[in-house]
Amino acid sequence: MPVQDPKDLRPPRKRGAGAWLVALVLLLAVAGFGWNWWQARQAPAAVPAALEQPAAVVQAPQPQEPQPQSPAAPQNPIEEPEGAQPALPALADADAEIGKALTELLGAKRVGSFLQIDGFVRRVVATVDNLAREQAPARIWPVHPMPGRFTVQKVDGAEQIADVNAQRYDAFVAFAEGVPVAAAARLYARLYPLFQVAYEELGFPGKYFNDRLVAVIDHLLAAPEPQGPVAVHLVQVEGKVPSLRPWVRYEYVDPQLQALSAGQKIMVRAGLRNERRLKAVLAKVRASVAKVPAAKP
Repeated sequence: MPVQDPKDLRPPRKRGAGAWLVALVLLLAVAGFGWNWWQARQAPAAVPAALEQPAAVVQAPQPQEPQPQSPAAPQNPIEEPEGAQPALPALADADAEIGKALTELLGAKRVGSFLQIDGFVRRVVATVDNLAREQAPARIWPVHPMPGRFTVQKVDGAEQIADVNAQRYDAFVAFAEGVPVAAAARLYARLYPLFQVAYEELGFPGKYFNDRLVAVIDHLLAAPEPQGPVAVHLVQVEGKVPSLRPWVRYEYVDPQLQALSAGQKIMVRAGLRNERRLKAVLAKVRASVAKVPAAKP
């Protein structure tokens, strides 16, 4: 089947360019820092091979609940770049150009430390879509799992997220706050046709990735902000095949927190101070990508 020209899927030119890349790098790297929330209390040999390295090929998510029909035109159109722009490669051949653009924006060291460039556009689209769902599989994140362990502390015999745990997020949140918004907006506008193609490939023909992005930002902004220590407990996870070394993972004790989406759990796990900093960045990003006003709380 011939590859469709990404320019054919570009929404009509209107005002409202997006600096969404700020939110993407911010949220996905935080997800990487939070990788060890799902940590095994077993020897390394017990780690399933499928989780040792993220998959190079992004799989489409499992069928979800029916989504409302999108209008013929995007609700949140983006602004095309001014002036003549070089032709974009086909999505399957875009990794080299994406890597170069991200390196120019963020620096080679940061890109090498945080981001996984192979299949980057498809990884981004799938992960952004999944952040508002129950699970956001780590194998398709566009970031590398980060070092450091999720830590808990015991108070009166009960476990809760340790106060020092939030410190693992501080450096990266500060970095995300300093991403050059104007440059990120220009990059997003230039590369947007590739993200739109990937979103349609994911199973959403006739819908717009930027609209989904705005909806996910609104969802993350609505994450709860626990005011006190967050209680957690270990839960044994058994697979389909009986094992002498079952997996265990931490879950929130509060059923309302445990029922949150993958993205909202990330927000809570970052700690109250960092969560509010993340929301401040997200609010600025939303102002750049969205035309539809945010719903009042």
